[in-house]
Amino acid sequence: MLEPVIRAGETYAFDRDMSEGAALAYWTRAGTEAFVAEDDGRILGTYYMRPNQAGGGSHVCNCGYVTAADAAGRGVARQMCLHSLDHARAQGYRAMQFNFVVSSNERAVRLWQTLGFDIVGRLPLAFDHPGLGPVDALVMFRTL
Repeated sequence: MLEPVIRAGETYAFDRDMSEGAALAYWTRAGTEAFVAEDDGRILGTYYMRPNQAGGGSHVCNCGYVTAADAAGRGVARQMCLHSLDHARAQGYRAMQFNFVVSSNERAVRLWQTLGFDIVGRLPLAFDHPGLGPVDALVMFRTL
């Protein structure tokens, strides 16, 4: 599920040639919780959660989400985000921050905004989109 997203290079700042092992290591590295959304045994999506920073910033978590291509538009990302918000609260996090939301990923930006995230920063032309060229990256944040 991660491979097509990584290879497309449109939504995450990953090396498009990243190996499967490196991708899984990133998604499940130490201090990270990884989750899957499934329906009748079929995996529809995955997300990770980890502290956004160490020490004084560890009360803010960071997440990344990927939905299977054939499950897009079915509310999977919304359900994963709602789950992550509940889980983050249960784990004692006081806020959630997305550090690098590619601005051309309009569907995700709209979804995060409907779930209470604000755009708190804009990194001009920070992402080199393979089809659009340089586009902005957004920092999105919400308290819990």
